[in-house]
Formats: sequence, C-alpha cells, structure tokens
Amino acid sequence: MSAFSNGAATTTKMSATASPNPALTSFPTLNTPKPTTNPANTNPSTVIQNATSPVEIRAALAALHTRESSLTDRLTNLVSSQADLTRSLSRLDNLRAGLGAQVIASRGISNSMLASASETASHLSSRVRTLDLEKSRVEDTLRVVEQVAELKACVAGVVGSMGAPQDWEAAAGYIARASKVPEEIVRGGFAAAVVPTVEVPDPPWVTLESARESLCNLFLREFRKAAEDGDGARVTRFFKLFPLIGRGDVGLDVYGQYVCQGVAGTARTVLKEGASTVGGQGRKDGFFFANALTRLFEHIAHIVDGHGALVEKHYGTGKMVKVIERLQMEADVQGGIILDSWSDERTVDRRLTDVRSYPFSFLVQSFVSQPNRGFGGTPRVNSPAVGGTNNGRQSEDEGVDMKEVDALLSEIAVMLGRWSLYSRFLAGKCREPESPDDAPLTMPEVLTKSNLGRKVSGKLVSPYNELTKFFFRRSVEKAFQLDEFPSGLTLRQNKAIESNPPFIISAVDDVMYIAKTVIEKSISTSQKDVVKEVIPTIQALLGTDFVGLIQRKMRDEYLPKPNVQGGFPPEDKIIAFIVLINSLDVANEYLERIVSGILRHPENPPADSQQPSSVLTAAFPFASDAKEIVTRLQNLKTSFHLKSSELIKAGIEALFSEVVYARLRPVITSTFSDADYTISTEEELTELAAQSDKTLEEYLEQVPLTFELGWDALMKPISRLLTPKTYSQLMDKTAGYLAQKVLEKRVWSYAKAGRALSAYGAIRLERDVNGIIGVVSKGNYGVREVFGKVGQILMVANMEEEEWEELVAEEEEGIDGGMVWVLTEEEKLRARDIVREE
Repeated sequence: MSAFSNGAATTTKMSATASPNPALTSFPTLNTPKPTTNPANTNPSTVIQNATSPVEIRAALAALHTRESSLTDRLTNLVSSQADLTRSLSRLDNLRAGLGAQVIASRGISNSMLASASETASHLSSRVRTLDLEKSRVEDTLRVVEQVAELKACVAGVVGSMGAPQDWEAAAGYIARASKVPEEIVRGGFAAAVVPTVEVPDPPWVTLESARESLCNLFLREFRKAAEDGDGARVTRFFKLFPLIGRGDVGLDVYGQYVCQGVAGTARTVLKEGASTVGGQGRKDGFFFANALTRLFEHIAHIVDGHGALVEKHYGTGKMVKVIERLQMEADVQGGIILDSWSDERTVDRRLTDVRSYPFSFLVQSFVSQPNRGFGGTPRVNSPAVGGTNNGRQSEDEGVDMKEVDALLSEIAVMLGRWSLYSRFLAGKCREPESPDDAPLTMPEVLTKSNLGRKVSGKLVSPYNELTKFFFRRSVEKAFQLDEFPSGLTLRQNKAIESNPPFIISAVDDVMYIAKTVIEKSISTSQKDVVKEVIPTIQALLGTDFVGLIQRKMRDEYLPKPNVQGGFPPEDKIIAFIVLINSLDVANEYLERIVSGILRHPENPPADSQQPSSVLTAAFPFASDAKEIVTRLQNLKTSFHLKSSELIKAGIEALFSEVVYARLRPVITSTFSDADYTISTEEELTELAAQSDKTLEEYLEQVPLTFELGWDALMKPISRLLTPKTYSQLMDKTAGYLAQKVLEKRVWSYAKAGRALSAYGAIRLERDVNGIIGVVSKGNYGVREVFGKVGQILMVANMEEEEWEELVAEEEEGIDGGMVWVLTEEEKLRARDIVREE
C-alpha cells in the first residue's frame, strides 16, 4: 500500500503541472477489468489520464520522463548551435549589403552606358537585314536578266545558225543552252517583252519549239539518208544531235531502227547462204542453224558493246536499254525465223512423235521374270536373248535413229548455250548502274517477255528435255542389250583369272559414260530449266531401269541357289552374282566421281561441297541457279547411292546365306572335330598328340591351322572377284555370324551342367579362338571388334580366383579399370562356370 501511495502522490504532483483532470482523483476498483494500452504508441498524457492501476501509472511516468529527456537534449543542442547560427546570419547580412551596392552600380551602368549601345545595335541589325533583302532581290533580278539575256542570245543563235550557215551542231547547241533556262523564265512576261526582235518577233518559247521541231525533222531525214548511204560518220553525227534538241527518244528510236536493219540483213544473209548451196546442203549441216543463231546474237552483242559508250555519253546513263529493247524486238523476229526454219528442216515434231511412241520392248520384256539362264560360255555380243525366240536387236529398228537424236541434241545444246551467253550479256548491260559487280544477275524484263524467249522454251528447252529422256533410256536399254560379262573368271584358286578387275558387266561402263555425257551436255546449255529436268530424269532412270535390271538379273537369273536340296550352287551362278554386286558398287563409285568432278572443279574447288564452284557459278550466274544445280546433283548421287547400296546389301546377304554359310559350317565342324578341352594336364595332351603322330606344338596349332585351310579355301576365291568395298561388307557379315552364332554359342555351351572345361582346356580354347580370330582379321584388323564379346567371355573364364575377386571389388567400389565391358554382370558370372573347379 505504501508503494501505491507514493505513486498516487507522484501522479498528483504531475497533475498539478499539467492540465487538471478530475478523473485522476477517482480510481476504479481492482476487480473491474479494463483494456490495456501501449504507452510507447500513445500520448503519455492521455495514457496517464486513462491509467487504472499503479503499473500503468508507472509506465506512463517512465514515458513522460523519456520524452522530457529527449526535449531537453534537443533544446540544449539548439541553444549550443545558436552562436554559430548568429555568426552565419551576420555574415549573410554583410554579403547582402555588398551585393546590394553592386546591384545599384550595375543598374547605373546599364542605364547610363549600355542602353544606347543596345539601341544602336538593334538599329544596325535591322538595316543589315534590309540590305541583305535588297541584295538578294538585286541578285535574283540580275539572274533573271542574265537568263533572259542568255535566252535571247540562244534564240538569236538558233535562228542565225539555221539560216544561211546551216550550222546544225551550233543550232542544236544553242537549243541545248536554252533548255537550261527555267521554263518559268522562258514563258515569263519579261522574256516575252525583251527577247523578241524585228527579225524574230515570236515569243521565245514559240521560236525554240519551232526550231526543235524543224531540226528534229531535218536530223531524221539526214540520219535516214546517211543510213541508206552507209555513211557511218554522218549517222553518228546526227545521232549525237537528237539529245541536244530534247528529242532523245526520237534519236534512240531511229537509231534502233538503223541497227535493226543491220541485224535483219545479217540474219537474212546467213539463211540465204545456206539455201544458195547445192541442194541446200548448207542448211542440212548439223550446226548450220546454231551458227546462224550465234551470228545473230554476236551481231547484236557487237552493236550493244560497241555503241553503248556513245549512247551513254550523249543520251545519259541507262539509255542503252532503250536501244536493247528495240534490238530485242528485231531479235525476236529474226531468231524466231531461224528457230522455225530449224524445226521444219530437222522435222522436230515428227521426231518427238517417234520417241513418244517408242515401245522399249527390251526393257519391258526384261522386267518380266524369265527362266534361269546359265552364265558362261560365249559372251552375248550383238544378239542377246530377250526370252524365247525374240531378238532384242529388233528394238533398234523401231523408227528412231540414235545417231540422229544425238546430233539433234548436240545442235540444241549449242543453241541453248548461245542463248544463255546472250542472256547473260544483256543482263549485264541492263543491270542497275549502282549494283555491285559481284551481285547475282537477274534476267532482264526485255528477255523474260520476249517472243524469242518463249520460242526458245517451246522449241528448244522442251524438245531437249524430252529427247534427252528418250536418249538416255534408250542408251540404258541398248547397253543391256549388248551387255557382256567378263570372261575367264573362276573360283578355283589354282587357276588364273584372265580379266582385269574390277569385274563388272559392260553395261556399267556404257551407262555411266552416257550419264556423264548427258549431264555435262545439259550443264553446257547453262539453262536451269534444262538441268532441273534432265538430272531428275537421269536419277529416276538409273533407279528404275539400271538398278532395276540388275536387281531382276540377281533375283531371277543368277541367284546362287543349289540345283539340288543340300547341294552347292553352281560356280557360274556364283560368279555372275558376284559380278552383278561389283557392278552396282562400281556404278555407285563412277557416279560419285562424275558428280564430284562437276562440283569440285580442279581449277577452283570450293571449301564446301554444297557451294557451287566458280565454273558452275559462271555457267549459271542468275540468282541462286548454281546452288539449285548443286542440290540437284547431290540428290542424284544420294538417291542412286541409297538404291544401289540397298541392293548391294541384299546381294551380300544372299551371297552369305547361299554360298558362305553353306561352306562355313563344314569348316567349323572339321576345325573342332578333334579338339578335346577336357584334358587337364599337358602330359595327357602330349600323349594324345603322340597317338596322332604329331608333336605337342603341332597338336596345339591344329585348330587354327585347320580353320585357316578351310577359311582360305572358302573366302580367297571370293575375295579375288569382289571389289574391296563389297568384300569388306561380306567379311563383316561373315565375321559377325562366326563370332555370335558359332564361337560364342560354342563357348557358352561349356557353361552348361556337366560340360565345364578344365582350367588347362579353357586356356587352350582361348588360344584356339584367338587363332581363329587372327585368321579372319588378317588384312582387316577392324573385323576383330565383332569378336570382342567372345574374347571377354574367355578372359573372365580363365581369370585366377584372386584376379576375379579383385575385379569384383573394383567394380563394387566403382573403380574403372580401363576395360570397356560388353558383358553384363550376369554374363560375367555365367562365364565363371565355364571352367570346373578342381
């Protein structure tokens, strides 16, 4: 209670200093609950007024003391800083007094001295602007006067030059000078008042226009007269005057007519020369019309190249395009006459009808399954059997002469090549002047919309594509009609081979030579529309006819099947089948060389095979034509490679299953026939060798030697005939079978109950297997990879117990011992069962 009394006294004392509050004298009873407040977040005076307990009063007093201390500290700091503040205020008052005096002095100077100077400067600026305006007006007036004077002099000069002197160059020059005077000056009132004279009373624009018209008519007459007389100097003289009088379009038009007369004359002369020969033999010459078209294009190119500088100099940059357009109109006429005459003379339509109706009897009959025919004997020369009694040579006499078709294709190729050169030349002349020199060319509109361009497409490109398709397919047919297998081939080791490798059918050389010729000839045309049609055609025909015929022969005629169940296939069929596999492989190699030779030109091979060489870029300079040709050639190579490789793989599978597999089984049987791996000691093995009249070393080498004899007898005859690539595929197939189906199976068989080997026998087995692997991989070390599993099986089987435990421990600890295992953990444990415990 004493503590409570002291608190009450203190509260009463504080209340005396603050505003009196009657509520402080009456405390509620302690049993009445009241909500508490937070003194830290509430006004202390309010808290103490609402206090209902001694604890709350003490808290309120503590907050009041804290606030009092804070206020006292702030007041102390303010009082202590008052002296510095007073000094700063005194300094500011002194500075304000000094600045005020300076302001008063500045105002005095401004009012007394600068005001008059400012007024003078403003007045001078106004006068200068007025003088500049007057000067510009005077200059404009002088310029108008000078131009009018120039106009008057030009009018007088034109009239004077066209009078008695008849100096047309001077008159044209005066008109050219007058054209530089602005039109508003010429037609202005000042010129109309000053320029006319007694001799020339008309307004200047009337006089000048009349002079232009008169001179234009005069120049036209003189130009045409000079052209008729063949006077080149006078032609050039008047041609240069047209742009001076503002009649450049007229000059270009009449000049185009003039040069077109020469073009037409040249074309007519060439055609007449061919017709004037005895019997028209000149026109029947294989390249007469190609030469005529060439001379036409060369004549136009000579005109454009020789006269272009003159036109550009006097008419302006790009004006030669107008002349080119006029020349192209004449080229359309004359070139069209040449192409029409050529088409009629060569009876192209009839030839197209013949090739469209050609039956390809040999190819059709060849794809029909025929009875098996033997291989060997007299090679088929000139009279191959097609089946039954039909003679395949009959298809050569069905209305189409291949030599004539070839000659026609050559002539079309030359004409297309000349058209490409002509197009490239005009594209270079018609390109924008600001275009960089290395920018791709674009076909000019003057050619894309020309009648000659449409005729080239209709009368040259389309027939060429159609005739090429027939020519190549007929060549494939004829190559197989005259096909010959190499002679003197044999599977007997003791007999020499008479032919030279690679051993392929003759059709491969013939077809690939024709393919190379056709591709190169189509590229020589420099026509994208030709190449993008011809190459896919060759691609399709090689895949269907060439590969298809070989596939049919492999399937229906020479598949090495035994004549009797369980027998061995006839030797001639095996040899023929191998030759057909070789033919596909060599054909693939030939085609790759052809394509690579075109894409990688020796003079400038590209770093990237997908990028065209400089030769292709030069032949196909328009936009991305060269890249498209590269893509077509790559597709040709890839497509043929896929089809031929697929058939080669199937052929290797058949060769293995029908020939190698049948002979390999007895080789394996004889290899392990006398091998006994249950012997536990070397003494027992020595005794067994003595019973066979062999030494221990001979007995130990018996398995590898026996296998090597059988292996060489089986594989060496085949290796002599197959190409290295196909023999490698056969070796991979055979080695895979030998490793997985023979050796692994034999080794795993010892892991069965009751067949476990002795430790000494397992070592001998590993040695024999390694000897067999060495025989198979002789000359081809990469084949050893397929024997990796059987080698690991025998390695695990022959491990000492300590070595095996160490291996298991390392694997449990995750230690990599450097061995790349192909065995699973289960197979490793199974391999340990191969050797029995002794």
